[in-house]
Amino acid sequence: MAYDYSNLVEETRCWTEQAFSSGWINSEAALALSQLDTRSPETLFPSTSSLTNAIARPLIVAFMGGTGVGKSSLLNRLAGKVIAKAGIVRPTSREVTLYHHHSVALKGLPDELPLTKINISEHDDDAKKNIVWIDMPDFDSTEQTNKELVFQWLPHIDVLIYVVSPERYRDDKAWRLLLAEGARHAWLFVFNQSDREQVGQYEDFNRQLQIAGFVDPIMFKTTCAERGLVDDFDALETTIHSLATEHVVEQLEQRGLHLRTNELKDKLLKTADMFGSELAFEKLIEQWQVRWQKAVKQLNEGFVWPMKLAAAFYAEHAADLMTTTANHNPIFWDSWAQARFDDAIDDCIVTIDQLGLSVLPFKKQVSVIRKKAPIILKTQTELSIRIALANPGSLLHRVFLKAMRLCEITLPLTAMAWVAYKVLMGYYTSNMTENHYLGVDFAIHSGLLIGLTWLIPFFILKKSQPSLTKTALQGLNKGVGAAFHMIDQEVLKVIDSLVQVHKAQFQQLSLLIDHCNALDKESHSVAKDSPLSRLLMNG
Repeated sequence: MAYDYSNLVEETRCWTEQAFSSGWINSEAALALSQLDTRSPETLFPSTSSLTNAIARPLIVAFMGGTGVGKSSLLNRLAGKVIAKAGIVRPTSREVTLYHHHSVALKGLPDELPLTKINISEHDDDAKKNIVWIDMPDFDSTEQTNKELVFQWLPHIDVLIYVVSPERYRDDKAWRLLLAEGARHAWLFVFNQSDREQVGQYEDFNRQLQIAGFVDPIMFKTTCAERGLVDDFDALETTIHSLATEHVVEQLEQRGLHLRTNELKDKLLKTADMFGSELAFEKLIEQWQVRWQKAVKQLNEGFVWPMKLAAAFYAEHAADLMTTTANHNPIFWDSWAQARFDDAIDDCIVTIDQLGLSVLPFKKQVSVIRKKAPIILKTQTELSIRIALANPGSLLHRVFLKAMRLCEITLPLTAMAWVAYKVLMGYYTSNMTENHYLGVDFAIHSGLLIGLTWLIPFFILKKSQPSLTKTALQGLNKGVGAAFHMIDQEVLKVIDSLVQVHKAQFQQLSLLIDHCNALDKESHSVAKDSPLSRLLMNG
């Protein structure tokens, strides 16, 4: 179980790192998912203990409480001796004391639990070999290291024996810790130094525990001041030993797995809620199209005068377009045009945020398009200008001009052929009859005919030549339109790539949630009618 959960945590961390670096989740969500706690009591025992019975590991029981409530005295009483004398300097409030059977090998102590802060004492009592006792530092001490040690050890505890005294049972720091950690552990409560109790304090402590969520808390009255006083110490010891069974340990492990898995699943579900949906991307595409059309309209209106100036320039320097030294790059994508384009992109970013999607992936990719837009416009307009000036006018216009050029040649030739024919025929008929040869009128008319058949097509060609300025303007308009289309496609391509990445990321997130559900099904919560349920906080 623990190994499976550790794998799930590792997969979650890998996904979190990838999603955060890509900008799909914010730092807060990434921090919540990367700080998953895999510590548990069983992690202290990576391999099966060498105990003689079949229990997988001993029960971890810790005394916890404020300063001066008598935790160490209770542990010494359970041990039947002052365990600090077992070759170790007596523990202070700054240290953790471990008391366990000599057969228990604590080889799995994590790095954050340094041996320099742990006093270890062993015993040979087989009746207590299934329990590891821990005396925790005073968590309400002014020493910050005490509190750190307590929180470092808490995840490794099965049962917490919460010790209070008549003077300290309403301690605020203890109460806050109890509420924060209550659901994670099994609890026994010891009202120590009960010989000093005032009327109603024990009942008041019981009521406070019930308010905190313990329906029927298991409580004991003890005293370590005078051994002659009758108290519940034997009942406390019997209760602890009754919990040191394989079944109880397994139940506690199952419950711990259940709690950790549900905590992870809750974090994943919260992340999924802020992750956005594919439907949001469909709305984003619609919003972008509307906003881009408005931007194109604004840009076209703003380009009217610059494009006229650029067209005139291109018309005047048409012959220089094929040279590399000519300055044929009038700029009409200026700061105003860039600002209009940036406004459209920024509006799209606002829309993304309103749709509940992360804006960072879009910002990262669209920043390239912000820089590419002027280049796209320049490239497309120059290409269109070259094509337009290489083939000025429309197709019909060019066909008409070709026809006029043909007429400019064929009509004069036809007229000259007709005149030659008339001259030959006139000469032939004049020899056979007495008619005079062709006269002056014929010569004048023939010359006029030949001249008109050449002049008329020539004149039409001159007057029908397409305007280079108009052609350049048409080329610019076509190039600008193509550039706007390419820019639109670049943005849509970015959105489409984000859709695919978002879909893949969300599928991985959903798979992690499914794994949590599957792992949770394998764990079993403690039944309400189980004796162990009295040790657990509800909710």
